[in-house]
Amino acid sequence: MSEHTCSPGCQHGVTPGNEAHIKEEFHEARRSFLKDAFAVGSTTAALGAMGITMSSNAFAQSPKVGTGRANHFYVPANDKTVHWGFFSKSLKPLIEVESGDYVTLETLTHHANDDAERMVRGDAGAESVFYWDSKRKGVDRRGIGAMNAKVGAGGGLGVHICTGPIAVKGAEPGDILEVRIVDVTPRPSANPLYKGKAFGSNAAAWWGFHYGDTIEEPKKREVITIYEVDATGERNYASAVYNFRWTPQTDPFGIVHPIIDYPGVPVDHKTIKENHNVLKNVRIPIRPHFGTMGVAPSEADMVNSIPPNYTGGNIDNWRIGKGATLYYPVSVSGGLFSVGDPHASQGDSELCGTAIECSLTGTFQLILHKKASLPGTALESLKYPLLETQDEWLLHGFSYPNYLADLGPDAQNSIFAKSSVDLALRDAYRKMRDFLMTTQGLSEDEAISLMSIAVDFGITQVVDGNWGVHALVKKSIFPPRKN
Repeated sequence: MSEHTCSPGCQHGVTPGNEAHIKEEFHEARRSFLKDAFAVGSTTAALGAMGITMSSNAFAQSPKVGTGRANHFYVPANDKTVHWGFFSKSLKPLIEVESGDYVTLETLTHHANDDAERMVRGDAGAESVFYWDSKRKGVDRRGIGAMNAKVGAGGGLGVHICTGPIAVKGAEPGDILEVRIVDVTPRPSANPLYKGKAFGSNAAAWWGFHYGDTIEEPKKREVITIYEVDATGERNYASAVYNFRWTPQTDPFGIVHPIIDYPGVPVDHKTIKENHNVLKNVRIPIRPHFGTMGVAPSEADMVNSIPPNYTGGNIDNWRIGKGATLYYPVSVSGGLFSVGDPHASQGDSELCGTAIECSLTGTFQLILHKKASLPGTALESLKYPLLETQDEWLLHGFSYPNYLADLGPDAQNSIFAKSSVDLALRDAYRKMRDFLMTTQGLSEDEAISLMSIAVDFGITQVVDGNWGVHALVKKSIFPPRKN
């Protein structure tokens, strides 16, 4: 995989089971274009030809590609290419890319087994990941917990299926990794009964902000809603198919799960009641994005995928989709970039615990900014994940900006009891104040006034242990930057 560059007719990573899927999403004409466009090394040209209108990134110049040519790598999602429930600085990278290279990564939702007929059946990659019989699981470890945990290996202390990691040649601590999201597409159902459709699951679960604060009986209940998405891209909305209440599920190892306490437990539909005609005639706007995306932290060997941190991870901001750019501070050699937790749509706060958890495929350009090149630039003091869209900059505040360092040896447990919106808002305020003062040359008084009248602070999520508040400022309020 590490020496491979995709080209027209490429069969890299293709098995008989997933060949049709790959050909459907990345057909010959598109791949020919990608090869030609990427060879130029021009993000603007590639984005424009794909129908994306995107202004030049405000904080980055054109990438300097080490080979003089940007390569395009394809990484399918299967039991050999994913890690489930954690980031780790010790993971061996799947591939190493040069700054400026493009990588297409398939990602799988960890909720696919809520309806395996629609989201797993016939999909060789998904089947290899979710395989589970009385003797073995396709991916055994799910989380950072003990391998002999009662609920399952890894204990579910971390839940997201992440594809990666990808190493960037020359990346070292102190550098900045720029990740441009060139394209995002839904993963079609491989079941012939659902041709042209994709599906996602929304779990109103015990970790949701709403849990226990309900008015109908039973007051404490977990409800799964299955949504349908048009995989062809012709419809820009999702529709509910049915919902059901979680009932105790017995996994193939014989462990009973009274609640959603372990990721990927197959739901036996003979034990639940499907309620159809829910959210009838309601259209949910599609906003495909990646809830979990980032680089590996240095503070611990294995890091739970649930709480977000200064290196990114489970930020759960629906704006992290096609056309957006993320800037991450590199913490370990190679960066070790991974992507997972794909969503078809989500509202700010992700209130009930999840979004429409829907498998997606993304194409990314990875650009390395060396530490020595940062002085005097807007990226010089960046110590958190910064999101840039065509029209906005968004800064992510967390209850604890670097909870692994802030909370000591027990950080990965104690974070879940210590988060608050107040703390996250305070962090977002401080980051935006610094951002305005350093990138726009404002005084502190000017920055504070501007924040109150022109910056929108929103609740990113209140369900990921380390709660998030984002601060959004429009680019248009500032004069053009002088290069």
